[in-house]
Amino acid sequence: MKSFTSMLYYYMGHRGSRKNLGALARFIVVLVLLVTVCSVIFHLLMLREGREYSWVTGFYWTLTVMSTLGFGDITFHSDLGRAFSVVVLLTGVLFLLVLLPFTFIEFFYQPWMDAQKAASVPKRVSDELSGHVLLTNYGPIERVLIQRLDQYDYTYVVLASDADEAQRMHAEGVQVVIGPLDNPETYENARVDHAALIATTGDEILNTSIAVAVRAVSQTVPIVALARRSSAVSVLKVAGCTRVIELGEMMGRALARRANGGPTVSHVVGRFGDLLIAEANAAETPLVGKTLIESDIRNRANVNVVGVWERGIFEAARPDTEVDQNDVVLLAGSQQQLNTFEGLCQRADRSSNLAIIVGGGRVGRAVATLLGELDINWKLVESDHERIRDPEHYIVGDATEPKVLLEAGLVEASTIILTTRDDDINIYLAIFCRKARPDIQIICRSSIDRNVATMHRVGCNFVLSYASMGANAIFNLLKRSDVLMVAEGLDVFRMPLPDALVGRTLAESDIRQTTGCNVIGLGRNNILSINPDPTTILSEGMEIVVIGTVEAENQFLQKFS
Repeated sequence: MKSFTSMLYYYMGHRGSRKNLGALARFIVVLVLLVTVCSVIFHLLMLREGREYSWVTGFYWTLTVMSTLGFGDITFHSDLGRAFSVVVLLTGVLFLLVLLPFTFIEFFYQPWMDAQKAASVPKRVSDELSGHVLLTNYGPIERVLIQRLDQYDYTYVVLASDADEAQRMHAEGVQVVIGPLDNPETYENARVDHAALIATTGDEILNTSIAVAVRAVSQTVPIVALARRSSAVSVLKVAGCTRVIELGEMMGRALARRANGGPTVSHVVGRFGDLLIAEANAAETPLVGKTLIESDIRNRANVNVVGVWERGIFEAARPDTEVDQNDVVLLAGSQQQLNTFEGLCQRADRSSNLAIIVGGGRVGRAVATLLGELDINWKLVESDHERIRDPEHYIVGDATEPKVLLEAGLVEASTIILTTRDDDINIYLAIFCRKARPDIQIICRSSIDRNVATMHRVGCNFVLSYASMGANAIFNLLKRSDVLMVAEGLDVFRMPLPDALVGRTLAESDIRQTTGCNVIGLGRNNILSINPDPTTILSEGMEIVVIGTVEAENQFLQKFS
């Protein structure tokens, strides 16, 4: 009974449902009037033939003819009566067999089924819920973000306006609340004024409406929105967004930083107070071909080599780790330490520093902009004439045609950057380019997270996931001071020094060898010591800053905490 009551409440409370019931009622009134008129005409024609029947018999005859049952116990003898019977029969076929079922399904049955689905999905959260994250979409970014939130014990709620989508998510175990996204009442039901953050990743118009609706309920909750166009950033901020992320621009610059060539070696990818996390592309630097102990970077620059990315796989740094031409070295240190590292690792002169960009969308254009800033020559391949910005650098054509890539300079290029949103095209081009140029550096964008491993398998040197980058960017805005997501599966986290480590030195604790984590900072009284000396004695009351993969972090917590 409770379920029926909730369905009836949802159905009758929905404006569209009330409108549908009105349309169905009008149709039934018309049908009743039509049956009544036909019954009256039946009596008149029967009186003309000299026969008389009751009003009940008139309705009975009309309905049997209209419904095509036609029992035949009452028939006209005149041609006029038979002609009237044909008219009633055709009218009945149209109204009872065609329009009535369609109208009933369209205006009652389907809305009722939608109400049944919606009634199974909560319309509000618990009155005790607080500190949760609200999501207004359930796409690739949200799926990755939910994994991050679960990892760090954040409660989340997905808001959905479509009953089918809400029921599907609810069946999958997703925490979902149903309600119109542009209605402030939806956010009241989701306790937005007690939420830690609300993230909206739809198009700019929808994001603007959501921000306005949220601000009608709460003026303080942080709102994070994605923007596909730079012109929309100011509009979203006026609407009430706390932070607007241009993810296409962010992705493009991240891809460009991985390109071989250019004078700059290291690029900051994360900040933990004064502690900077940077990536250094090893190509054409003195690091290539040497082990970390041979390069002696730790002693010469006092920078901490945390690990090495090789074809998407992160390996914690060891003294015998050898740096390859296509590796990316992950560093931790202060700005001064990174500057010292930059001076020690100047690139050798290159015979070619041409980079080919495939795709002239937001990501591709952002790649081109940063490559220009890094003094790397570039050519961009784009099939859409309307996207051509600079004829000197743009090549018009389909990149899947070999002659187009050859025209762009595939033979002499050092890097090709695949930025299209179609993962299948990117995979095809990666295979073609690796076959045509075994030595070329291939950098690729992945729109769907599960395709990252596939792209590495077919020969890509670096793959960046659009979904993971968006999820990390949103997670890092939760104003946590104890965790920073640097890249896919790689975190920096800060915690009080575990009792098991008190009284030991860093060297004696053997953290790197036993867990795969790397200690990059020690803190006391809000003062952080970056890359502390291995002989430092760990004492009670300290905070420890550690970097490592999710697996390494779990091993650290299991062993010491």
